[in-house]
Amino acid sequence: MTMTRKPGAIATTGAGGSGAPASAPPPRRRGGRIFFGWYIVGAGFLLSAILGGLMFHAFGQYVVVLEAEFGWSRTSLSAAFSIQMVESGLLGPIQGWALDRFGPRRIMLVGITIFGFGFLLLSQINTLTEFYIAFVVIALGLSAGAGMGMMVAVVNWFNRRRSLAIGIATAGFAFGGLLQPGVAWSLEHVGWRETAIASGLIVIAVGLPLAGLMRHRPSQYGYGVDGDPPLQHQVGDGRLADFDPGEVNFTLQQALRTRAFWLISFGHAASLLVVGAVMVHFVSHVTDSLDYSLGQAANLLLVMTVTSVIGMLGGGYLGDRLPMRYILTVAMLGHMASLLVLTLWLSLWGALAFTVIHGIAFGVRGPLTQAIRADYFGRAAFGTVMGFSSLIIIIGMVFGPIVAGLSYDLTGSYRTGFIGLALVAGLGSLLFLASTRPPPPPSERRGPLASAP
Repeated sequence: MTMTRKPGAIATTGAGGSGAPASAPPPRRRGGRIFFGWYIVGAGFLLSAILGGLMFHAFGQYVVVLEAEFGWSRTSLSAAFSIQMVESGLLGPIQGWALDRFGPRRIMLVGITIFGFGFLLLSQINTLTEFYIAFVVIALGLSAGAGMGMMVAVVNWFNRRRSLAIGIATAGFAFGGLLQPGVAWSLEHVGWRETAIASGLIVIAVGLPLAGLMRHRPSQYGYGVDGDPPLQHQVGDGRLADFDPGEVNFTLQQALRTRAFWLISFGHAASLLVVGAVMVHFVSHVTDSLDYSLGQAANLLLVMTVTSVIGMLGGGYLGDRLPMRYILTVAMLGHMASLLVLTLWLSLWGALAFTVIHGIAFGVRGPLTQAIRADYFGRAAFGTVMGFSSLIIIIGMVFGPIVAGLSYDLTGSYRTGFIGLALVAGLGSLLFLASTRPPPPPSERRGPLASAP
């Protein structure tokens, strides 16, 4: 294998490595031009803000209005969120393989279209079964059109500033909370059906151009990682690959044999027990316990948004400088503390304290759970590794909302469910603490030679 650096060379390899011409992004940085990787980060931020604002943050508000109109139980409504997460988790391995094989842009364009269509279906429901069907479609689109595809793109374009880049891109999900006062106003004054239709049209009209900016690996367009001159490795089939010769890359099989893969995955799942429960039930909790309106609850979500963005940017900055497992351990303790505060301190100040603590913990933890996988297992098979991790991660997103919903339906209060979930999140901090970096794989295969496609 020979290696050369040719700053002016342009690769013509397609997204799947087949040799087909790749559609080129804007010219490479010269004389102060912005590295194209930051365009990907910016597009990811905006796309995350739209998807997060119109569905993730807004789901709890839909729960309130649908319960009022149809009389469905909160456990039944929570089940839709859990179905959505189960589908996303089960599709994770296939999606991860497809992202590594074909690149994120194609997959995300299809996903955004399906996601927008799911909102249109949601606007027409009249039965609980139709509600579940709509959310299956939404889940399919969200799984293909959102987080994992964006992560694959960002991870492959950045190395030294990877945590910061992921932090900025994923901050969009938190930033979507700024849309909640508008969503709440629309649900209360325009109607939930009209709001769902408008959301679907916005997703398609804005999401498709943003997804079109996504690119897979920088070498396919003549870039180097982090904006450096591209490294060119002449491998057996003549493909250009942008992996540093000192970079260790695990295959999926090698990653599965490490302790770190399982500890990170179960720690991630423990954190999502809290996140899932809060996404679905926070609005219902404060409207019941504090007698707040949807608009007042949305204002609390706005505070959570601000603190989450601060946490994501701060966590991304620290993740490039400090051991990520220690930062994640502290963030998990923050998840535990925040949910206990929300449960035991039933007042405005308690709710505000929760939004600050949980927002920062969520913000710090979110990007670093992705960055630590790329740091430990490399970029070559990141999508596949992340996809198989989703089979474990879904445990939290599925059971968190259901446990909280059952607690309310059986006892008339979220207290028991929230306390139990908080304690599990505290135990999850120990999993991250124990997730030390795995040794290089026995084969010591590096760079593109360790990847499947």
